[in-house]
Amino acid sequence: MPHDGSARAGVSQLRASEAGAADTGAPPPVADAAATVCALAFAGAALAAVYVPDAGHEELRLVETAGRAGSAYGLPERLTLSGGSPAAEAFRTGRSLWLHPAALASFAEGGPAPPRADASLGALPLGAEGGRLGCLVVVGAADGFEAEQQRFLERYAEAVAGLLRAGGPVSPPLLGPALRGLHAGSFVLVPDTGLIEADETLLELVGIRPGDFDGKADTLLAHALPEDMHALMSVLEPPPQAFGSRKLEFRVRCPSGEMRWLSLSCRVEAGTDDRPGQVLGVVTATSVLPRSGDDVSRIQWLTAALDDATTVADVSQVVVTALREPLRADRIALAELQDDRLMVTVLDPPQPAVWPEAWRPEWRSEWPDAPVSALPTLRSALRDGRMGLWPAGTPLEPGLAGIGPGGLAVLPLPARDRVAGVCLIGWDEPHGFAPEERSLLTATAALVGQALKRAHAYDAEQELATMLQRSLLPRRLPELPGGTAVARYLPARRGLQVGGDWYDVIALSEDRVALVIGDVQGHSAGAATIMGQMRTAVRAYAVEGHPPDVVVSHANRLLVGMETDLFATCCYAELDMEEGTTLFVRAGHLAPLVRHPDGRTEEVQVEGALPLGISAEAEFPMTAVALAPGTLLALVTDGLVEAADLPLDEGMHRTRTALAAADPSDPGRVADELLGDAGRREDDVALLLLRYDGMKTRPIRAGWAVWRLPDAVMHARRFTARTLRRWQVEEVADPVLLVVSELVTNALVHTQGPVHVDLMLRGDRVRVCVSDSSARAPAKPVIVDWESTGGRGLLLVEAMSDSFGSVPVARGKQVWSEIAVPRREPAGTGTGPRANQGGPP
Repeated sequence: MPHDGSARAGVSQLRASEAGAADTGAPPPVADAAATVCALAFAGAALAAVYVPDAGHEELRLVETAGRAGSAYGLPERLTLSGGSPAAEAFRTGRSLWLHPAALASFAEGGPAPPRADASLGALPLGAEGGRLGCLVVVGAADGFEAEQQRFLERYAEAVAGLLRAGGPVSPPLLGPALRGLHAGSFVLVPDTGLIEADETLLELVGIRPGDFDGKADTLLAHALPEDMHALMSVLEPPPQAFGSRKLEFRVRCPSGEMRWLSLSCRVEAGTDDRPGQVLGVVTATSVLPRSGDDVSRIQWLTAALDDATTVADVSQVVVTALREPLRADRIALAELQDDRLMVTVLDPPQPAVWPEAWRPEWRSEWPDAPVSALPTLRSALRDGRMGLWPAGTPLEPGLAGIGPGGLAVLPLPARDRVAGVCLIGWDEPHGFAPEERSLLTATAALVGQALKRAHAYDAEQELATMLQRSLLPRRLPELPGGTAVARYLPARRGLQVGGDWYDVIALSEDRVALVIGDVQGHSAGAATIMGQMRTAVRAYAVEGHPPDVVVSHANRLLVGMETDLFATCCYAELDMEEGTTLFVRAGHLAPLVRHPDGRTEEVQVEGALPLGISAEAEFPMTAVALAPGTLLALVTDGLVEAADLPLDEGMHRTRTALAAADPSDPGRVADELLGDAGRREDDVALLLLRYDGMKTRPIRAGWAVWRLPDAVMHARRFTARTLRRWQVEEVADPVLLVVSELVTNALVHTQGPVHVDLMLRGDRVRVCVSDSSARAPAKPVIVDWESTGGRGLLLVEAMSDSFGSVPVARGKQVWSEIAVPRREPAGTGTGPRANQGGPP
């Protein structure tokens, strides 16, 4: 194989021709043709060619070639299928040929032209059934192709065959798209300069956008985990005279936070002065190129993978990846041992039909629960704590026999002083257990047992955190007149899945509602505790009847007084459901978003203030906004619109775009669409949506300021009677007048300050409200003597009312009573207030 840097030269020439030799600053990623050159150079091939049969299946014709620019090798345009060429023989027999120079010389045709004594050749059939789709021919140096290179080229041939099989008539190019189909990235590195030419697939695997790559190896290294840096540096800076092949596995952290395992296979070629001249390599996901068969390497990989696995599901998937393919097993089951039952965490394959009949009645949800008592062989292995290996033909109970008719391995998973679970590995064909395989299984069981115990504790902690979070958030939202509210909450994906985001919907009265959303700093049990206290405090202050600025100010003073280092942001909105007027207060929080009935979206320009808990003297100004029926109001936390790879402005723009495109008729679906891809979130997310529809039945109101005179009750009754006649509901005059008399009398006798009577007619109900300046709620007497001259007022009010109660208001309390208006058959077309209640006043 030449060692003159021709692979890099070929890549450079191809790139120059494809880019028009334009100087664009940072080198672009390697294009398809150049990527193919890199991959072939790694595989030891100077030239690759695809032959397909002609229509009459008499000849193989050359349809595509790829290789180093200026290669001295050439191949015939046509080869007879009945001839003695390596390609024809591979096509006829369906077996790959790997020919060193001496073996190649024995073939009369089909070799490189002109004939060379330093060339080797590989002929790989394309497709099954005798290679009837064609043949891939690769030409290399005199030392031939190593085993790893042969495996890569065989996978390459499978990918080319897949394109031929799917595409029907031959339509080059094939070699470039086939390489992309392998999801294998290629590169050429010059160690002396640290410059590297990488194709788009490699950049995608590492998590770099092609336009952001500057052609430096350090840029790629920045995405690798620090623990793997030493191994990578041995490739990027190989020592003198360290030529030949190398292979390693490493991890990268993508911008989304995902950790990805990659496999790197490379060849170090000599330059001048016996120093490494260039490194040619291929990088794939671990499932594309098989890992090394060395047991130590497998255990190292398993140790690192289990160290990164946090949940029981993560551990289960690592076990499947580590054992099923290397052992060529047909089934793998992993289960936790809890009391006397096996709680299955993964079955691979997952279809119930491929597992024993006895397991299927135990299928509860995703996986079955297997009783240990029904599996005596398994119970014995778990009791002794030793691995059990049963070859084909061993008589087993029905619950185990179907797992591995050709062989079954039972691995108890020890964790200190107990067995944490069990792993079952089964084969359909007869399987012999080699000594090295036994050692691998023993070491695997010990590692997995400890990881399973740790993951179980983590899952239990997460379940407890989730229960805590749910207990601190509203279990359900109230039904609102004139609107629909929905909320969503998603915990963070990292660390303890409990955070400080909260929301609430507070029904203040029949026509007023408060919406609040907030975020306490941090993700911990402490943040969740503060969150619960803040939500309770805001609700209490709101229900007391305070205006929005006072509610938020009181909550701020409370948090300052807690002497905690945590602060909180908050957005509070009080909405008049009848008029659509909304008062906003924003304490360091994101601005609300609205979607107007015509589909326009905007951020509401709400005057901001300091977050809660910073200063006890902070002021919180109010901003009034009018909402039209059909408006969607969205309150969000920063976890929805901001991430490591998502700037805040761009996140708000995306959310506004999604809000504009959503169908407001289903607020629940709108909320789900706004959440988008939950997998990328790093922070917890809270979302509160309100669709304001306006009240269909507009209430009619009337009020009266009670004079503190001896005949004040009489004037209140006369005002009430006039109002009921005007509303044409005289049929409830008696109970309503009695209620007004009792409530006004109580207010005048037991309180000081102003007293006010408010009457409201909505639909078929009359509501009487009497407000006074005392915050003390009225108390009904427990026992009333028959000779007593008082104490029966509230009992009479309760008896005459369909519903009755009291609520705190800004400067006192309000006692209210509702009385239903009996339905009556209309004598004709109505013209009074009741007939016009549905329209505007």
